[in-house]
Amino acid sequence: KRDRMFVHLTNLCLVAVATSLSLLIGFKTYVLIQLPLLTISSAFGLWLFYVQHQFDGVYWKRKDDWSYADAALKGSSYYKLPGMLQWFSGNIGFHHLHHLSASIPNYNLQRCHEENPEFGNVTTLTLRSSLKSLSLRLWDEESGRLIGYRELRRIKRGLAAMPADASPS
Repeated sequence: KRDRMFVHLTNLCLVAVATSLSLLIGFKTYVLIQLPLLTISSAFGLWLFYVQHQFDGVYWKRKDDWSYADAALKGSSYYKLPGMLQWFSGNIGFHHLHHLSASIPNYNLQRCHEENPEFGNVTTLTLRSSLKSLSLRLWDEESGRLIGYRELRRIKRGLAAMPADASPS
């Protein structure tokens, strides 16, 4: 009940701030400021979510073989961001820890990562290496990894070149 009250109080404060600013600078000006900020921050958030789950070597298993710890530590990455971006994103680059235990406060994620050597084996991405994830789109069941459309076309060409009575290995 207390938490719900604080949520409502926060929402009321946000409405009051938005209304006050709209009255002060005009509704149109307020919207023209807010829309680009909302668009940029949403795109950044979408990118963070995407790249931390879509990388070479990501973990994916069917229900019977799935493991909570493996999914947390191998199915999400450590996105090593420059200091300012790390701060602005609330340390979400330590995504593997967030999946392992969402109750760790964002200000403790870096310390937790550094103090536990087992987290050194987590896939680490940088801004540069994360761009490779843009080409990964499909899960290849046979190889157990993400592939792009280009590799899918290569696989299809290889299968098409096989004799009809041969089976893929």
